[in-house]
Amino acid sequence: MKEPSDCSGWPAGYGRRVLAEVDSTNAEAARIAPGLAGPEWILALKQTAARGRRGRAWSNPEGNFAATLVMRPAETPDKVALRSFVASLALYDALIAATGRAEVFSLKWPNDVLLNGGKLAGILLESAGSAAGLSHFAIGIGVNLLQAPTQQQVEQGAMRPVSLMSETGVAVTPEEFLDLLAPAYSRYEAQFTTYGFAPIRTAWLARAAKLGEVITARTNWDETTGTFETVDEVGNLVLTTAKGRVAIPAAEVFFLNKGWTHAVGD
Repeated sequence: MKEPSDCSGWPAGYGRRVLAEVDSTNAEAARIAPGLAGPEWILALKQTAARGRRGRAWSNPEGNFAATLVMRPAETPDKVALRSFVASLALYDALIAATGRAEVFSLKWPNDVLLNGGKLAGILLESAGSAAGLSHFAIGIGVNLLQAPTQQQVEQGAMRPVSLMSETGVAVTPEEFLDLLAPAYSRYEAQFTTYGFAPIRTAWLARAAKLGEVITARTNWDETTGTFETVDEVGNLVLTTAKGRVAIPAAEVFFLNKGWTHAVGD
């Protein structure tokens, strides 16, 4: 485990460990969670078994960012899951801090960060426990800092992957990025625990991709196309359709662009 050379800006109460190699940071989070006294960031410089949502493989070339924040929250699982929005906002702020540019980034419901319309980063939430209480909760974050997967390496129909380097020319190491992300997350976490989801929701919507535009949300059993109206008070995607207002708790989201459908899935 590597220690930072300068942690003057590191948030109080958060652990930090940097691993040269691990299977996946979320798997490591599950292993170490029982022994943790507080939240802990785990950064891997190399992952050998990275994965995205629903067990999909996640391409993670060397030089990119792969980290997990593991914690033991006291809220119910539905409230805990709203931290995907907290993490999205922290990622957004960290990327602006790294580049000095805000206009090129946007947030895609439920768990992606876009750069110039391409997929730059994804968030994977995992937990252990039951509805009565979680033993631990992990927020896995992957960012294409240096390299983006090729179109052949991602799922067919998925959004064009991009990297921070290719789109902005900014070079930042994983450890440098963690030192930007952790304080940003800490600020939003404090806001969330103090004031609830409402200010997080407002901030997220101000940065949302395709708000007010027509998109398609696809679940395992249904597909809904409508105008992206909002995210509601419990984190659902809300679409206005020909049949009325529809709230969707979880789905793959697709953007409609000049008559063709472009996937923004994991």
